[in-house]
Amino acid sequence: MLNQINKISDRALPLVGDDIDTDRIIPARYLKAITFDGLGEGAFIDDRKALNGQHPFDLPQYQGAKVLIVNRNFGCGSSREHAPQALAKWGIRGIIGESFAEIFFGNCVAMGIPCVTAESAIVRQLQELVTADPQALLTIDVENLQVQIHDLTLPVFMGQGTKTAFVSGTWDACGQLVANAVQVTAVASQLPYIAWGFAN
Repeated sequence: MLNQINKISDRALPLVGDDIDTDRIIPARYLKAITFDGLGEGAFIDDRKALNGQHPFDLPQYQGAKVLIVNRNFGCGSSREHAPQALAKWGIRGIIGESFAEIFFGNCVAMGIPCVTAESAIVRQLQELVTADPQALLTIDVENLQVQIHDLTLPVFMGQGTKTAFVSGTWDACGQLVANAVQVTAVASQLPYIAWGFAN
């Protein structure tokens, strides 16, 4: 079954600042990991240490929040898959921002993390609303390209191809293989260079 993503609804946390790069999201020393397990603990670890518990990822009111609200050019710098993996392992399931670095955005799509963009004034408004009310439920409506919080409905943007991939579930490459296992096996059995795998 394909993993369709139409909406993400949860509490949110604001992370203010432009050009937050992947080395800040997860420092290079964490790239030695063989798997992505445990990467969540390293998310923003250097920034968090520098702020001595005052980083949004450490503040008690944002613990468990699954939507991240960022500003311009989020995820720039090195093209490391570990950055969105660290966010996912932390618990982030959707991101709203002014703009995203292209490779970071692509890695998020491949992992099923919708990244929607909005005008800077809307992003700032959302950050302020969440700061004032950390318990507020925020919904990213991928299908209708809207964000809802309190009684507000605000427009967001995502390219049509990416939106279709989330809504249809085709973002999930592994899911597509599993859903089409019979056809995959049938085609594979006809390939001469792997026919030995089907021999008895």
